[in-house]
Amino acid sequence: MNTVDQYNFKDKKALIRVDFNVPLDKDFNITDDKRMRAALPTIQKVLKDGGSVILMSHLGRPKGGPDQKYSLKHILGDLSRMLDLTVKFAEDCVGEDAEKKARNLFPGDVLLLENLRFHEEEEEGDVQFAEALSKLGDVYVNDAFGTAHRAHASTTIVAQFFKGAKYFGFLMGEELKNAEKVNHGAKKPFTAIMGGAKVSDKILLIESLLEKVDNLIIGGGMAYTFAKAQGGKIGTSLLEEDRMALCLELLEKAKAKGVNLVLPVDTVIADKFDNNANKDSVDSGEIPDNWMGLDIGPKTIALFAEVIKNSKTLLWNGPMGVFEMENFEHGTRAIAEAVVEATKNSAFSLIGGGDSAAAIAKFGMEDAVSYVSTGGGALLEYMEGKELPGVKAIQE
Repeated sequence: MNTVDQYNFKDKKALIRVDFNVPLDKDFNITDDKRMRAALPTIQKVLKDGGSVILMSHLGRPKGGPDQKYSLKHILGDLSRMLDLTVKFAEDCVGEDAEKKARNLFPGDVLLLENLRFHEEEEEGDVQFAEALSKLGDVYVNDAFGTAHRAHASTTIVAQFFKGAKYFGFLMGEELKNAEKVNHGAKKPFTAIMGGAKVSDKILLIESLLEKVDNLIIGGGMAYTFAKAQGGKIGTSLLEEDRMALCLELLEKAKAKGVNLVLPVDTVIADKFDNNANKDSVDSGEIPDNWMGLDIGPKTIALFAEVIKNSKTLLWNGPMGVFEMENFEHGTRAIAEAVVEATKNSAFSLIGGGDSAAAIAKFGMEDAVSYVSTGGGALLEYMEGKELPGVKAIQE
């Protein structure tokens, strides 16, 4: 794998695509800097070699041009503190100001470009825009796994202008190495834990996993569509009515392949979507009218935990309930604890990005699992067996 440790950046300008799409509060303070910290080893490698760094990223989803709300200027102070140097800033990611500032960089300097998505050409994968970006550096490095499934100008197209001078950053290398461990080198028993709201978001992944796993645990909102498909009563719980037939198909497929597909046997219900709602616990498929399931119940926790603790490889994507609400986080926390226990007993545990990563972080268990991915959508597509454009562009 072409990673930055194979290259000496002395006197070279490294154009690095990072994922600094971090959450900001209303006063533009960063509320979770994990993605920025994850990029530091790659940046520091270039600086240590005696090179300079030009960082490009997106932030949020600006529409129709520059928007101060999404300016990367908001993260400049934090980035400077992390690197212990004054990071320079270009008011645009292409054009005269960016080119001049990039040209005038000395070894050890770092330049942050303004939000790539202030230009619609970025998401369109525009070749001319990619070429304009390429003029800023001598070597291209992609360290943004979270956007590797997008064929955008900065993640994919720009690589064609760096023949023989394009590399994966350390984060990208780690993400791919850990995903591969699960995708093609999983020790048995292999258990996948799928949660989240919708079956439709995970269909391709579930179908792909049925070819590989020994156990498939399904919790979270999507479990209610399975319950309804099997003739259960789910009250006002989440339901994808048009996916009920598919749920029955997946159950049949699992049976045919000898996969142990484990569904909740009880559920914690509430009379409204509110942390302070009245709550109760009932068997799955027995939810009264006007009540909704918001978490897995105690019997389900015991059932799932038993399967998890007897596994040697674990992939977890999606929470078991509304973990953002304290009164409905118990199921997700208990599953996290079971994953941690299995990891202590030599299982390899990969936590898919997005809500699973947020949950593990909330419970302070990030360091007690094998690997927490920074890329939700990218990891899912990789596990589905799709080719990621951002990965392919470096390998070509």
